[in-house]
Amino acid sequence: MNDAASALPRTLGESITTELRRMLVEGELVPGQRLSEAALAESLDISRNTLREAFRVLTREGLLTHEPNRGVTVAKPDMASIIDIYRIRRFIECGAIAQAYPQHPGVLHMRNAVEAGVQAREAKDWVAVGTANMMFHKAIVELSDSPRLVAFYAQISAELRLAFGLLNNPELLHSPYLDMNAAVLGRLDAGKTDEATRMLEDYL
Repeated sequence: MNDAASALPRTLGESITTELRRMLVEGELVPGQRLSEAALAESLDISRNTLREAFRVLTREGLLTHEPNRGVTVAKPDMASIIDIYRIRRFIECGAIAQAYPQHPGVLHMRNAVEAGVQAREAKDWVAVGTANMMFHKAIVELSDSPRLVAFYAQISAELRLAFGLLNNPELLHSPYLDMNAAVLGRLDAGKTDEATRMLEDYL
């Protein structure tokens, strides 16, 4: 089995875990939100046992919290966790972009994310702007050609989105990064990988 195949969900529980992680990354689930087991199982058309399996995985990852007799809630990252996430992102993303080449498929994904972010900003849909920003950085990690690294980054992205959800002004948070993303992409398009890497290091 190759790396790409091994990275694909192999069980329903893994598929649901991936779906819940996507909901976290895209801001559909927010910090402190209590998750109704019955409602969520019904909306996903799965059994409660399958949902609990996904809950256990995401709780171990620090994305959910479980309290006896109170159920499951979406986690609220603390400052130490946020600082650590950015440290990890700097290692992963800067390493990925440093070895990139302009024709890599991930560059197209970066471009699509920039365009989606601009459209969302024009519509003043700041949740969608945040999602586009997350997709831009996911695309940078795709430049590494490592399915395992992309899978690991999905966990980091979910926790980072939770940190964003703690802020009261998503426009102030996300809007400036669109121009920075476009600038990094422009350097990469021009074959100036070193400049793109330095810009990303300063960015993060």
